[in-house]
Amino acid sequence: MKVKTILVSQPEPKVENSPYFDLQEKQRVKIDFRPFIHVEGVSAKEIRLQKVDLSSYTAIILTSRNAVDHFFRVADEMRFKVPDAMKYFCQSEAVAFYLQKYVVYRKRKIYVGKRNFSDLTPLIKKYKDEKFLLPTTDKLKPLVPETLNNLGVDWKQATFYKTVISDLSDLANVYYDVLVFFSPSGIDSLFHNFPDFQQKDTRIAVFGNTTIEAVKNKGLRVDISAPTPETPSMTMALEKYIQTVNKK
Repeated sequence: MKVKTILVSQPEPKVENSPYFDLQEKQRVKIDFRPFIHVEGVSAKEIRLQKVDLSSYTAIILTSRNAVDHFFRVADEMRFKVPDAMKYFCQSEAVAFYLQKYVVYRKRKIYVGKRNFSDLTPLIKKYKDEKFLLPTTDKLKPLVPETLNNLGVDWKQATFYKTVISDLSDLANVYYDVLVFFSPSGIDSLFHNFPDFQQKDTRIAVFGNTTIEAVKNKGLRVDISAPTPETPSMTMALEKYIQTVNKK
């Protein structure tokens, strides 16, 4: 069956040169965007109940832009002036770049990993005498605490924001040829909103092994997957599939 419509379970890209827009134009398909999950901040009161005193820490570990936003939001709510001497350990260049929204980059002590959390290991090890705070979501990959515990550093994890299922009830009678997922939480949201969902002719595209596993655990069929050596991005995987089925 040909692909004419695609629903991507993420917010619409804000950049004009998104590969999704190129895909839409090139393959003449309609692509809609709708986040199946969203992030909600935890209140300063709840942070205090987690026994977090921001003034006790000398370094912050930031794994995402959400972590950046919610750390500074909580600091503002607590009327805590983040000291200039604070050290920031950012999981990637993208996170470090985003940090400039809140601090003057060249005047701060910022340490940047390449991409994965494990890339931060040598940097954290080098500053093992610091007191580290990890502001994070309620759904944290086990690798992160395991890595920090193995390093033997003084650190604390605190939930600054939570992943929440979005209300998709308005999509109840809307059909798409392809549904695109990037996390197990997206699959959870699908079944929370539509408990009787049946795949039938709908194609499911997934990114990452954990998402593939979540799809299969629900008894669904994976039709398109990324990353692969041939299609490292989701848009490339979608384009390859569309080119194949729309030819027929």
